[in-house]
Amino acid sequence: MRFFSKKIALSIAILIWVFIFSTAGKMNNIVSPDPYPLTIPHKFGSTFTIPADNPLTMQGIALGRMLFYEKKLSGDNTISCANCHQQRFAFTDGQAFSFGVAGKKGRRSAMSLVNLLWAKRFFWDGRASTLEEQALIPIQDTLEMHQSLDGAVKKLQRTKSYPKLFEQAFGTKKITADLIAKALAQFERTLISSNSRYDKFLRGEIKLSMEEKRGMDLFMTHPEPIEKLRGANCGDCHGTYKVFMEGFHNNGLDSIASDKGREMITQKERDRAKFRAPSLRNIAVTGPYMHDGRFKSLEEVLDHYNEHIRQSNNLDPLIIEATNEIKGKSLQLSPSEKKMVITFLHTLTDSTFITNPEFSDPFRK
Repeated sequence: MRFFSKKIALSIAILIWVFIFSTAGKMNNIVSPDPYPLTIPHKFGSTFTIPADNPLTMQGIALGRMLFYEKKLSGDNTISCANCHQQRFAFTDGQAFSFGVAGKKGRRSAMSLVNLLWAKRFFWDGRASTLEEQALIPIQDTLEMHQSLDGAVKKLQRTKSYPKLFEQAFGTKKITADLIAKALAQFERTLISSNSRYDKFLRGEIKLSMEEKRGMDLFMTHPEPIEKLRGANCGDCHGTYKVFMEGFHNNGLDSIASDKGREMITQKERDRAKFRAPSLRNIAVTGPYMHDGRFKSLEEVLDHYNEHIRQSNNLDPLIIEATNEIKGKSLQLSPSEKKMVITFLHTLTDSTFITNPEFSDPFRK
């Protein structure tokens, strides 16, 4: 009889333990958001890192999308991240210099937010090394959103909807600047553009025209005049299937730079006037061009590289040695070659990316 009593007591103890274990999540308000089914585009590769403490989830991305368009993150509640990064312009704003709260003019042109999952440095000068770090800088910048992080947190905490959304995404109703950054970073990692004519060509779905194909060959080729190999030299800084390479370059815009670029971050003179080489995805819709928006058209950009490089102490060697003529002093593409390169650049426009409803303003119905 005593044996059966012990057996019954043990069974009851096990049942109690199973009940406690199975309900612990509910008792502690533990939330398990749904993993996001990330699809890697054809030929993009998996050389990226998603932070272990900020995995992509359906709820986190949805929250990040709302925060991206949330004007409460600005000091006067008038602008959001989306003001300087508009979807129809491939997440740029069509301005030479972006404008912040109260119409304050920014320091540089807004960069396109595209395929950031593969990027390792952010902003023109590379001041941020993670998307989480990047996300909070414009909020605090006095020329941009001009909002303290404490102020942003308090605004969101007072709303009816955001505490619940943060709980669904991160398991807590207590909003923090760190969680704001994580949500924004999750959304920005999903801004993948991979359905342009160029992508369809790479996937074997279409053929490029002769002019597009010739333009692509010129784009990807470093010229070797002795070998009679003509090239536009673009691929040295904007190569790979992503049309993006990690690097900073002085591309000969000025002999004496008014904007010191990456030197402001590294404090090294060799980085003077060096700027991040941006992705050329959707380049036809992201003008004006360069960090200061000085070029209004792709034609002006090609003219610069072809004929108007300014000499300086740290002009990029890839530009110095790029010429299509033996002992040439400039790139020296012909007018027809420049036209072919520009024709190819138009194949990088991804209409599905700039119209994808998953990236659009969730507050607009």
